[in-house]
Amino acid sequence: MDWPLDKLREIETFVAVVEKQSFAAAGRELALTPAIIGRRITQLEQRLGGRLLQRSTRKLVLTPQGVEFLAYCHQILKRLETAERLVSDGRNYATGHLIVSAPAAFGRRHVAPHIQEFVRANPDVRVSLNLSDHVIDLIRDGYEVGIRLGPVIDTSLVQLRLAMNQAILCTTPAYLEKHGMPLSPGDLMHHNCLVFNEYGGQPRGWHFNSGDRPITLKVSGTMSCNDGEVLTEWLREGLGIAWRSRWEVAPELATGALVTILDDYMPPGYDVAAVYPVQKHLPAKIGLFIGWLRSVYGRPGYWEGS
Repeated sequence: MDWPLDKLREIETFVAVVEKQSFAAAGRELALTPAIIGRRITQLEQRLGGRLLQRSTRKLVLTPQGVEFLAYCHQILKRLETAERLVSDGRNYATGHLIVSAPAAFGRRHVAPHIQEFVRANPDVRVSLNLSDHVIDLIRDGYEVGIRLGPVIDTSLVQLRLAMNQAILCTTPAYLEKHGMPLSPGDLMHHNCLVFNEYGGQPRGWHFNSGDRPITLKVSGTMSCNDGEVLTEWLREGLGIAWRSRWEVAPELATGALVTILDDYMPPGYDVAAVYPVQKHLPAKIGLFIGWLRSVYGRPGYWEGS
């Protein structure tokens, strides 16, 4: 009876012979004599009941059966290599299908552009990215990692900070030159505020800190939308004042195209976080993906240049 290890050795020998095109060269590769190489090939062919190689004094030629068998051998050896790396490297080697959820605008700008690089560094991982502005139930909907902006209350999820973000009020210098600088949150009642409509977020208004006292203002303007990117575009065009996340407008702030206002009244920053369901053993693909994003976001000047 052939042991599985014997079969594996025969497969390795067969692949080496095909790649090196000689028994002697394959023997040097595997530290075996040409006689042992030849015996393994003969045993393999006898076990399979067919010729895999046509031998001559000058070269080795694969038979049609040999061509087909070689393709399967490559698959077997690749899977074995993957399994060995998974065991030997542990948490440092990732495999499998990773399903990720992220807010739409943030995901387009700050998750999607980095997935190709992550997959290139982890070639045995496939990533599915799904973008939605709705809060996804990771467990119910089958997601393994979610990117969240702001506090996470769900105790069934582990939360890991990726970066800190700040909510800001901003506008263009041209708008301020025409309409004046608001000096307190109450002054916003006399300005054109670009706000989410009833189908968007912030239904209760804009939040500020006045000393130790939080205040909320229900501001309004001539234009509203349920899409944050549209509001940002109107903001860039100088059409009003908008409440934005710093990650949305960092390049414009860096160039001076936009300026912040009422900084002393703004609430504390919030986390950009990765969340995943509580589990006893964290798959390497999740841990490495979270670490990857954290390292990307921590690069000097990342947010200013995005």
